[in-house]
Amino acid sequence: MYKSRVDNPLTVHLGHEELVIRRRYETLSIANDFLIAIWFLLGSIFFLYPSMETPAAWLFVVGSFQFLIRPTIRLCGHIHLKRLPGNQWEE
Repeated sequence: MYKSRVDNPLTVHLGHEELVIRRRYETLSIANDFLIAIWFLLGSIFFLYPSMETPAAWLFVVGSFQFLIRPTIRLCGHIHLKRLPGNQWEE
């Protein structure tokens, strides 16, 4: 059976340690959710100070844009274009 590269873990070597990332799209989605939470938390704190209202509004815009990215990441994880190995009859 043909195994997709997407199913293979991504390994990053860091000196004597290695970081293994499995289920890349789900990991990317989780990282995106953390960033959304950070932008909205910072935006909420900034709104407590009148001088910071403009940066707060921009943080909310960035967080809202990332809400649009979330389903895109999930969709890419479900729909993946892959090249199948050729056979001898196509030559």
